[in-house]
Amino acid sequence: MTPATRAQLQIHLCVLLWGFTAILGKLITLPALPLVWWRMLLVAAALALVPRVWRGVRALPRRLLLSYAGIGVLVALHWLTFYGAVKLANASVAATCMALATVFVAMVEPKLAGRRFSRAELALGISVLPGVALVVGGIPDGMRIGVAVGALSALFVALFGSLNKRLVEHADPLVVTAVELGAGAIALTLLAPLMPLLFPAFAGPLFVLPGAADAGYLVLLAFACTLFPFALSLAALRHMSAFSAQLAVNLEPVYAIVLAIVLLSEQQELSLPFYLGVVIILAAVLVHPLLARPRRITHPEVLAVGESRDVTD
Repeated sequence: MTPATRAQLQIHLCVLLWGFTAILGKLITLPALPLVWWRMLLVAAALALVPRVWRGVRALPRRLLLSYAGIGVLVALHWLTFYGAVKLANASVAATCMALATVFVAMVEPKLAGRRFSRAELALGISVLPGVALVVGGIPDGMRIGVAVGALSALFVALFGSLNKRLVEHADPLVVTAVELGAGAIALTLLAPLMPLLFPAFAGPLFVLPGAADAGYLVLLAFACTLFPFALSLAALRHMSAFSAQLAVNLEPVYAIVLAIVLLSEQQELSLPFYLGVVIILAAVLVHPLLARPRRITHPEVLAVGESRDVTD
């Protein structure tokens, strides 16, 4: 097996594992806040056991450390709203909303990452609006708040992804991940007392051990769907072009929706217009790599964290 073929299989395995995050979010009975808090805490605690990470954190300049910590707060808000969308709607709706991250990236990245604005990407973003309308019209009324929360989550992806891309060359990827997730867990701890007032649907106690089933799912979420694919993707992306990687990563909502149908039977909750809207949105998302100039990925750590990722540089 050639390195390129092995890399393709590895990156698709990563995308499949990322697709399971929405499924696990639905299976875990915890509200969104404690769910995200435990996920971030487990990963940050595991990374804290790595001496290389501690050395890297101590070596970070104060300004860069604070920058990564601020990005970590955005990551926490992304995961909080993502799992909120799963709880308020379902895994399929939340995964579809994540496909909108590419659209938001086209709008915010030129400003945040300092690259040239692309009219073609803006046109692509506008082209998904009919798909969004169909998605909203194809779900029960009670799930529409989930679409709004999911779209907000996609915006947070675009924000922290663009900022990470701007700062990606300044630190080890594992160090960045540890700082961001650790800062996110601290931010959620501080936010917890206000959550019943701000968004009661997300609120829940943090310092209560989850039940056996939830604990098992949280371990899978933290390690099998976060740390393991992150490490595997670092190896795979060194043997892939940006185009191939972006195309594979953009399939994440497809994997998530198929898994939701197979494992959760969510097709019974959704109508034909929803799936037509999904097709329009995903078509635009899969076209996105065509707008970027293919090149070798030299900094695969831009994957960082998040349910939807932009790996082109």
